[in-house]
Amino acid sequence: MITIAVYSIAMNYINPPYSSLMFYRQLFYNYKNKEVKYISGKKIPAYVKRMVVAAEDYRFYQHNGIDIEAIKVAMKNNKAIGYNYYGGSTITQQLARTLFLIPKKYLIRKYFEAIIALEMDFFIPKERLLELYLNNVEWGKGIYGIESASFYYYKKSAIKLSYDEAARLITVLPSPLNYTPGTFYKRARMVYRYNFLLGLYN
Repeated sequence: MITIAVYSIAMNYINPPYSSLMFYRQLFYNYKNKEVKYISGKKIPAYVKRMVVAAEDYRFYQHNGIDIEAIKVAMKNNKAIGYNYYGGSTITQQLARTLFLIPKKYLIRKYFEAIIALEMDFFIPKERLLELYLNNVEWGKGIYGIESASFYYYKKSAIKLSYDEAARLITVLPSPLNYTPGTFYKRARMVYRYNFLLGLYN
């Protein structure tokens, strides 16, 4: 994993021009990538970052890239509902998967995802990891990054997102190919997630 370590160090200074997820979606789904609009983490509103951490990885600033407790909770919840719905992946693991791996749920992928996440967390500061995540995460068919998503759905920069707009965007992160900020209400779990996020600022 020396290559990943070197790449992780480099990502402290350069922004990845492309991700494995972009290539995968383009190759196997024929999605046309929209223009990726990178935005500095310093410009992303604090409430957007707070919502993302609260929804995706509330122990983001405490763990080392992998959250064992979150995995245990996910396994317990999946057992209770009878199928695998909760993943327990941290923001760092999701970033590792986005940049280097594919979304298919293979056991071997989870292994590499964990190793890469540990290395990235070691070499990259938390705020930079969050910035990279928000600029590379999938937000629809061919839509990557919060700035691109903000312009696509709301015709404005993420800097100007309202609490409601930010909550809607973050609500659909677990399933961006099936739901949009305007259609998530069709699923009860999504509505609960949206209300939780909006409640952080009400």
